[in-house]
This record gives sequence, C-alpha cells and structure tokens, in this order.
Amino acid sequence: MTVQQSAPRGLSTSQAAVALTEHGPNTNPAPRPPSPWRRVLLQLRDPMILLLVGAAVLTASLHDFTDLTVILVVVVLNTTVGVAQEIRAEHALTALNRLAAPQATVRRDGRATVVPAAEVVPDDVVLLQAGDIVPADLRLFDAVRLQADESALTGESVPVEKQTPDELYAGTIVTRGRGSAVVTRTGPNSALGKIAALLSGQRPRATPLQRRLTGLSRVLSIAAVVLSAIVAAAGLIRGLPLPNMIVTAVSLTVAAVPESLPAVVTLALAIGAHRMAQRAALVRALPAVETLGAVTVVATDKTGTLTEGIMRAEQLWTEAGSLSASGPGYDPAGHLAPTLPASVERLDSASPAVRRLLRDVALCNDAGLRPPTADDPVWRPIGDPTEAALLTLAHRGAVAPEELRAAYPRTHELPFDSTRKRMTSFHEQPGRDDLLVIGKGAPEVMLTSVVTPDGDVDRAQAVAAELSAAGYRVLAVADKLLAPGTPRTEDGLRLAGLVAITDPVRPNAAEVVATFGRAGIDLLLITGDAPGTALAVANRIGVHDGGVVTGADLDAGQDPATGRVFARIRPEQKLGIVRAWQAAGHVVAMTGDGVNDAPALRRADIGVAMGKGGTEVARQAADLVLTNDDLGTVEAAIEEGRRIYANIRTFLRYALSGGLAEILVMLIGPLLGFAVPLLPGQILWINMLTHGLPGVAIGAEPADPRTMRQPPRSPQEQILGAGLWQRIAGTGTLITAVTLTAALWARSTGAAWQPMTYLVLGLAQLGVALALRRPSPPGGRRLRFLDLAIAGALVAQLLPLAFGPLRNLLDLQPVTGTEAGYALVLASVPGLVTALGRFSRRGTASRRRTRRSR
Repeated sequence: MTVQQSAPRGLSTSQAAVALTEHGPNTNPAPRPPSPWRRVLLQLRDPMILLLVGAAVLTASLHDFTDLTVILVVVVLNTTVGVAQEIRAEHALTALNRLAAPQATVRRDGRATVVPAAEVVPDDVVLLQAGDIVPADLRLFDAVRLQADESALTGESVPVEKQTPDELYAGTIVTRGRGSAVVTRTGPNSALGKIAALLSGQRPRATPLQRRLTGLSRVLSIAAVVLSAIVAAAGLIRGLPLPNMIVTAVSLTVAAVPESLPAVVTLALAIGAHRMAQRAALVRALPAVETLGAVTVVATDKTGTLTEGIMRAEQLWTEAGSLSASGPGYDPAGHLAPTLPASVERLDSASPAVRRLLRDVALCNDAGLRPPTADDPVWRPIGDPTEAALLTLAHRGAVAPEELRAAYPRTHELPFDSTRKRMTSFHEQPGRDDLLVIGKGAPEVMLTSVVTPDGDVDRAQAVAAELSAAGYRVLAVADKLLAPGTPRTEDGLRLAGLVAITDPVRPNAAEVVATFGRAGIDLLLITGDAPGTALAVANRIGVHDGGVVTGADLDAGQDPATGRVFARIRPEQKLGIVRAWQAAGHVVAMTGDGVNDAPALRRADIGVAMGKGGTEVARQAADLVLTNDDLGTVEAAIEEGRRIYANIRTFLRYALSGGLAEILVMLIGPLLGFAVPLLPGQILWINMLTHGLPGVAIGAEPADPRTMRQPPRSPQEQILGAGLWQRIAGTGTLITAVTLTAALWARSTGAAWQPMTYLVLGLAQLGVALALRRPSPPGGRRLRFLDLAIAGALVAQLLPLAFGPLRNLLDLQPVTGTEAGYALVLASVPGLVTALGRFSRRGTASRRRTRRSR
C-alpha cells in the first residue's frame, strides 16, 4: 500500500552544516583513548617487562650500576616502541572505521545525495529502500509496502509493516519496499544511542591468531624460565654469586622470549588492513585479515563484480521487429537502429510498438539519471543500474521519461523482489478513467502469464533464449488497461516486448580467474540471471565447468558442491551453497550486495560486500567491503592476507631461533669451560637490537612474488606447523654452533673470547634476518624498511666495541681487525645456510607446480 503526505523539501547544504554544528555528529559517544601514562603502565604490566623491573631492583640493591643502566635502557626503549606501535595501530584502525562507516541517502539542495551517516542531522529528508540501515530516528511521510526489521531493538524477529506517519528507529533495517522520512533524533538522542549510552566502551577483542600466539608465548615463557633456571643452577654449582646468576637468568628469559610478538602481530594486522584499504578493500574485522590467507573458494556474483557494473540496454524486441541501441554508458545521447535488413522489416523508434515498449520501461521504473558535474564528468545512475539503463534506452528512442511520469502519475506499485522476479506499477492516464498497468521481469516468470496479439508466446520465448545464450540479461515487459473499480492484479498482461541488457565483462576478469586457479582457489559464479547468460560469462572469463546448476536443481536436491556455475539463484539459496562447500572442508569467501545476501555473508568465512552498488545491510554484515566492486580487489586482499600470515611466521622463525641460540650458548658454554659466556647487559643489548626494529620490519615485508602461485594454507595448520619448528631448531642450533666455535677459536689464540661470543651471536641473527628478506618484485630493487633496520642494528651491534663509554658499560674489550673478520665469516654461515634452504625449497615447489600443470 502506498501512503503519502506532503513531502518536505529537505535541507540545503548550508542548513545541514549549521545543524551539524548545533546537534553534533550522528554517532554514539566513543570510549576515550587511554592517556599516555596509562599506555605506559599497560606496557609495564607485560610479564617480561616486570621481570626486567625486578632485575633492575635487584641490581640496584647490589650497587651493580652497569647492569642497572643497561636494564633501564632496555625497559625504556621497549616501552617506547610498544606505545608507538599501539598508537600507530589505533590510528590505522580509526582511519579504516571512518572509511567503512555507514552511509545514508538524503535530499540536499533538492536532489538525492549520499552522505556519511554521521553527517545526518535533524530535519534531513532520508530516502530509504530495501537493504538500508536506518541512520537515525525518522518519521515517515511516504511509504510503499515498507517493512522494517526491528529485532536489534525489540528482539522481535518478524518484520514490521510501516506506514505514514509511523516512526523508524536508528539501527533497524528496511527489509522491503521504499520510503521517505524526516529525521527526528540523531546520535545519543536516538533510540539506538540511548541503548549504546548504557554500555561501557570495550577494547577490541583479540583475533583468533592473536589468541593462539598468546598461548604460544605462555608455553615459550615457561620453557625459557625452566632453561634459564637450569643456567642459574649450573652457575651456582660452579660457585658463582647468587645475585649475579639471578640477574643472568632473568636477562636470559627476557632475551629468549619474543616479547615483541603481540605488538608485531597487532601492527601487522592493522597496517595490513590499512594497505588493503589503499587497494579498495575495507576490512571491517581484523580476523578477516588472517582468514583471507586460507581462502580456498571464492563465490562471486556476476553483475558488477566480474562485470563492469555499467548496464547497457543494447537491444529491444517487439513482435513488429527489433532495434539496437548505441551510445556511451548512461548518457542519454544515442539512437536506435534496426538490427535486421530493411528488406526484411521497416522499423524505427517512431513505430507504435517501439513507443509503447519505451513508454512502459520508463514508467515501470524507480531510477533516475544524474547529469555530469564538475567533479564527475559522466552520467551516473540514481538507484538500480538496470532501471537506469532502461531510462537511457527511452531517451535514445526520443522518449522523455520525466514528461511521461508527469502525464502518467503512479498510483500503486508492487515492487520488485528476488522471489517474484518482477515489478508491477499502476498509472493514471491523461483524459481516461482506466488505469495503465505495466509489469517487467524475468522472461520465464512474465512469459508464462502474458498474452500476445497473435496468441503465440513461443516466438518471444525463443528470442529470449537466444539473447540469454549470447550473454544478455533479458527483461520481458507487458501491460494492460484496468477498468475503474477492477481489482488490481497482475493477470492478463499483454506482451509489449523484450529488452536485452548487457554488462561488459571487466578487462581483468579472466586474469583474476586464472590467478585464483594458480593459487589453488576455486571460483564459483553465482547469478540470478538465466543459465545461458551465466554460461556465456563463465566461458568468457575461463570458469570451466560441465554445466550450469540452477535454483530449481538445488530445490530438487542437487549437491551445491558439485557445481561451479550457478544460475537463477535466489539470495536465500546462497546460504546453502556456502554451507555445502564449508562442509566439504573449504574456507569460503562470498560476495553479495542485497539485504537477502546478509545471512550468506555472515555464514561465509569471509563475507565480501559491494561498496558502490550494494546495500548498507550487506556492507555491515560483511568482513570485507569493496569500494570498487571489482573481484580483482578480492585477489589483492587474499594476497595481503597471505603476506601477513607469512610475515608472522617469518618473524617467529627469526625471533625464536635467536632466542634458542642465546639459551643454548648460555647452557652449553659452561660445559666448554666458559663460566659465563655473556653478561646480563650483553644479552639484553643483543636482544634489544635483534628483536627491535628488525623484528617489526619483518612484519612489514612485501608479499613474495610467488605468493599467489602457491596453494592456500590449511585452516587447521598450527602457527609453528608445516615444518617451521624444525627450521627454528635447525637455525638456532647453527647459530649456537658458530658462536661457540668463535669463542673456542678466540680462547685458543689468546684473544678475548667474550667479545667474540657477543659479536658472532648478534651478527649471526642479523644475517638470518637478511636471508629471510622477501625477494624483490621485478623492478623493485630499492631499499626497504628491513634493510634500514638491519643496517641500524648492525651499527648498534658494533658501536660498543668502538665507543669507549658504551664498551665500558657492557664490559667488553676491543677486537682486532683479524678477529672481526673471522667473526664476520662465522656469523655469515647461518644466514647462507638459511638462504640456500629457502632457494632449494622454492625450486622444489616450482618443479611440483610444473608437473601439476602438465
């Protein structure tokens, strides 16, 4: 039912700006960020830092000011880096939240405008359609079969019918119909704002990966404490002082555990999400970043994702003949021309049959066209792009939709929905009492109930099938006259004709599909279009499949996991497709844009919403929002997810192998006659340099050029799985061996063995970091953050041997050029072995891919 009151005009831009200043943004109060001092205290609560603080108190009581100074320097630097990383991550996430904020369509300066929901103000006129989230409390003045889901506020799961002058509440969802309303309350004054005010702000929950790594850190901490206690006990047995051994054990524990791991992970996820945003993919939940790397199936819609999303009505057919349309995009400029030779038919846009069809598609239509502006020099659709394409077609046939709408005012409508696959509108006629009824929809729905002038529908069905097989989306249009007092029904419509609409396949679609194939990811094409259209697009982009699975096939019980191309699929059937592929053991990413897609988006491991053409409900239900609606962006996001996960594993290999080496040197050294291989200050200095900037820089490394030529990781894979812990053990043992070898050589030649131990242990870890550096992409040879971090750590590692005050602080002796050269040669061995191992594994993987491709 359509109910209307006098329509408010809406605000001007200047009035809205004044109202925004007066009432504030339409947002709920955000929790205040912690103060700088609170951030510092939170960093000091870290167990590893508390151990260091305890060690500092102990060394101060012993008047060991050398070790006290080193410990305090390490605490200050670690705390500073931790706070800086936390602030940087928060800034990245805040920027993402601004980009992914809800939007609303309002009437400003007399025309429809999309603005951030935060800028909606009282007295704004909001335009609503199915799939929108209500941005503020509103009062309706125009409603067409409007329903709203108010379960978020009331708990009632059944949608509520809304008519004028009913109220709509912020946070509820428009599930059907359309309407216009005036804003009554915003922000904290809205119904949702009052509820939000009762809730305290919560810090973001840790992601699953962060929780797994926290558990790993606990295990590593326990192991490090036990091993450090063994080192302390061994020192006591040899008669070393108890306080010194306690400080040594604490320093060794701190050095062995990668305490920067949580900060590295948080920063990697946040910066990764920010990088995705720069590539047109907005991450709405951090767990999506880590899940993306494990995706094995991408289920995508056709329209606007694989295709350009620019709908063009290229052909129209009537029983009198057919015409083709030409012209760029949605620009009304263009013309219609016969598609058959003039000797066969003589038809033009002035023919009655063509005028009738163009009239119908202009009237049974809710869209509009926005002319070019200074900022945007092309014509744009307002509303549904398919309906905008029909308006463009009418213009190219010399029919003026605005004049028609004024002459044939709409009195009632049955809006399009995905179940009925049709729309019907009722119009008054100039100078007549009967109503004009117009319907448009899918041919298989419309052609089963319409009549044609000659009573034969078979010809229209054959033409529709031919156009569909050629890759067109086909709409059937029909009309009738309805006498006054007659019930408003959709029966008895007479066929006006068919319209063939195309959405060109994106130029990069075939390459994206090929990339997914190389990366071991299956692509599912899911569309509501006819099977012929789906198959034509699938063949064009390289989705090879034995056939097409239709919605009817799924209703008949066919297993969705047996198909790759799906046609005539209702949105609710997407949920079954997702579940079937997940049950088969796959990690599924699903694209969607409608309100009915929300359940499937939530069910999918990664829900991907269209940011340009999708509904607000779909965007808020998704984990990832594409601002350009391009499937190539999903490819980029998956690559980014794989990069982040790989970098975290690389950091673990680097940090844990170094920590293991430090423990083994301290544990085995005394057995070789070195009472205390390294002093506490020396251990902490090495740890600060190796786990500091180089560790953070590893988390920011670019993706391996081979990332998208490798299969996805298993979602069940442990963070240290796939051979990582064995490589950690091997690298740690190798660093230990070269470090103790250097110490033995130095002692045998009468040189100072402790500076050699210090030098080789630190340099070997930096050499491993250099070996773990990602290969540069073609043409990308410039210095990276990791290069600069390693260079800085190298200088800081050598500085105590050359700078007197620092050398005295760490209790080191200078080394000769020969000793330094020998240390450099030994320290390079673990890095060289690591690089050769990576090269060998890459070659093996490449040979396997070659054999598979054959």
